[in-house]
Amino acid sequence: MKFGREFETQMIQEWREAYMDYRSLKQIVKQILRYHQQKHQRPPPPHPNPQTTGDTAPHQTDGGGGETGASVLSRRVSLYRAFSGLTNRAARSPKKSHKHHNLFSSKRHHHHNPQHHHHYHLFDDDEEHVILINEDETEGYSTTFLCSAEEGGEMEVQFFRRLDGEFNKVLRFYKQKVENVMEEADELSRQLNVLIALRIKVENPDVHLPSDIISVSSAPSSPHTTTRTPAPSPMDVIREMEQTEDKKVFKPAPVEMLDHIKLKIEPETPLSTLKMMILGLPSEQTFSKPELKRAEELMSRAFVEFYQKLRFLKSYCFLNQLGFAKILKKYDKTTSRNASKLYLNTVDRSYLGSCDEVSRLMSRVEATFIKHFANGNHREGMKALRHKTKREKHRITYFLGFFSGCAMALAIAIMVLVHIRGLTKSEGRHQYMENIFPLYSLFAFVAVHLFMYAADIFFWSKYRVNYPFIFGFENGNDLGYREVLLIGSGLAVLTFGGVISNLDMEMDPRTKSFSVITELVPLALLLCLMATLFCPFNIIYRSSRYFFIGCFFRCLLSPLYKVILPDFFLADQLTTQVQTFRSLLFYVCYYGWGGDFKRRTHTCYDSDIYKELYLVVAIIPYWFRFAQCIRRLVEEKDKMHGLNGLKYLSTILAVAARTIFEMKKGTYWLTVAVTTSSIATLFNTYWDIFKDWGLMNRNSKNPWLRDKLLVPSKSVYYIVMVVNVVLRLAWMQTVLGIKEAPFLHQRALVVVVGSLEIVRRGIWNFFRLENEHLNNVGKYRAFKSVPLPFQELGGSKTM
Repeated sequence: MKFGREFETQMIQEWREAYMDYRSLKQIVKQILRYHQQKHQRPPPPHPNPQTTGDTAPHQTDGGGGETGASVLSRRVSLYRAFSGLTNRAARSPKKSHKHHNLFSSKRHHHHNPQHHHHYHLFDDDEEHVILINEDETEGYSTTFLCSAEEGGEMEVQFFRRLDGEFNKVLRFYKQKVENVMEEADELSRQLNVLIALRIKVENPDVHLPSDIISVSSAPSSPHTTTRTPAPSPMDVIREMEQTEDKKVFKPAPVEMLDHIKLKIEPETPLSTLKMMILGLPSEQTFSKPELKRAEELMSRAFVEFYQKLRFLKSYCFLNQLGFAKILKKYDKTTSRNASKLYLNTVDRSYLGSCDEVSRLMSRVEATFIKHFANGNHREGMKALRHKTKREKHRITYFLGFFSGCAMALAIAIMVLVHIRGLTKSEGRHQYMENIFPLYSLFAFVAVHLFMYAADIFFWSKYRVNYPFIFGFENGNDLGYREVLLIGSGLAVLTFGGVISNLDMEMDPRTKSFSVITELVPLALLLCLMATLFCPFNIIYRSSRYFFIGCFFRCLLSPLYKVILPDFFLADQLTTQVQTFRSLLFYVCYYGWGGDFKRRTHTCYDSDIYKELYLVVAIIPYWFRFAQCIRRLVEEKDKMHGLNGLKYLSTILAVAARTIFEMKKGTYWLTVAVTTSSIATLFNTYWDIFKDWGLMNRNSKNPWLRDKLLVPSKSVYYIVMVVNVVLRLAWMQTVLGIKEAPFLHQRALVVVVGSLEIVRRGIWNFFRLENEHLNNVGKYRAFKSVPLPFQELGGSKTM
């Protein structure tokens, strides 16, 4: 793989715009290369003078072939030698190391003179003087190209001007992120001191602690100064004191500081939420073991996220340094100059060359985390800190192909079986479509949704949408598109196998008497699916199943839980699965109070209870989203959530009107259904395109789209907007009076319309997450926000 592609692959996607623009610099180098190639391809004079030729031949040899043979090799050696110095900082002198420490701590030890300039020259007599680099504290770095008067020199001037711009951009971003990291390190240090004091209070409230129990850093005597006085040096923020042969005595964290601290732990359960709403926050601190456990969990998560930030910073620093080295190597090779050595030395001396400080801070975080959150177990601590890398397994691909082939073969077998036995014209056709077909349609809806979700994952990965971060999946445990396709194809095999066994047992005279077993096949499939979903054993992607169950449970109790993206995203998916909920209701009725499955008859459609539940189950998914919008409106005070709630309220009214019209008919209900459905369709279509996808921006550089697009072809966006409108209209087939289509039974038409809605939702999913990802990129948001457990009394902010 070429470096340019590898460079883009290794980027932190949310920081993409903060990286050096390797591609544009490479384009300038290519322009210089084309210019030199055209220059050397110019034809010689038609009648050269022999004396002139003899005089100039040695000059051309020295300047052409002779120089590029030996000097290019020496340039390569010097380039690699300069770049290798970036990773060998241990060999530097103490004075130089101290300089880098001051650079890293520039926020607190600002010692540079803003008007002072640094000039770096090539002083060796055998090296060509090509560039002169000026350093200014306010302006950044600027390079003067000393050979601009040469032919083609303006392109090289442009190259260094662009290189300086990219270098200064990277430097500013890196400085800002390091300063943020140091501030967060200070806060984590104070929080951990309070946590240690809380441990002392909870675990040993009346025991005098020995002197070998220490805090993270030496604590002041006054509890008031503990939370307000910053650490003397940012590199000592998180320092783990190792006492092996050292006989120093460290003071324990003072318990008195807890008198000035309150626990800021948000309620996790519906009961705790209701208590907080009714009784308010507790007036006194209990300092109980559950509070300590919850605080430890929050601090552990905060340390893991902080460590991930440090890893990202280290990767950002190294990758940009490597990018500058690669592009300067290409420049030297193209122009036969030796500018890379000086420029890379400048990069090495700059703020960007201080990655070792981040590495040392990472080591201290590791030591602190292992001691305080992993019981001193180095292996378990590092396993928690370092995100697990997902490994591709060949058996997944094998079984995916196997199940896909089986599903296709079974589907063909069903079509052949229906055609040969003339089931479409048999007397029991209507009975089968009214009783058995709705049972199997549930699995069809689930399988289609899985296939669409797999397609979404494939395209998210292709266009580098960081969906695991957006959804908050466990690192290394998120499902790829192959795994989702494997689940969908396995479900299709079970469903088609059940259909064939059902038909074969019914048609075979030898098994026709076992009608009870024949009718129980769909129920057995459903129970198998539910057992797999709730299976407690670590098989069939247990972490993903439990993640889904947790999100679904929070959707059920939407107003009582804090709304996060995975929860409302799942609730949006459930609004597409209205027919699945109705199929589940039909299962309960058919095998319960309203059906005689032994005779393949039922009275569900005539039951008043069934009709009421038929309406309720269609409204429930939209109620989930409506309740979530109200919760976010109350918490975030954003009017957009209120408008979004009105959108779902209009959909609830439309679904209710359509369902009542389907049951009662009449001109009045037809008018109400058409009106509410039209309003809901317009409202939802507008919100999909303008808000969820962020399109139709008339001031965008991409006409009527948005400024940033991940899909290269703009026509795709125009097409999906039209497709979204068309598929939105498909759900109005009920109020339009379309009951059957040519060659399709009414129940089959319901399945087709429901599947089209799932396809529309799958398309919506991709562009919704694309817009969310671009919002994260625009805000450089690459980390999760973890609330810290402790807050100073009398303050609204964390310590």
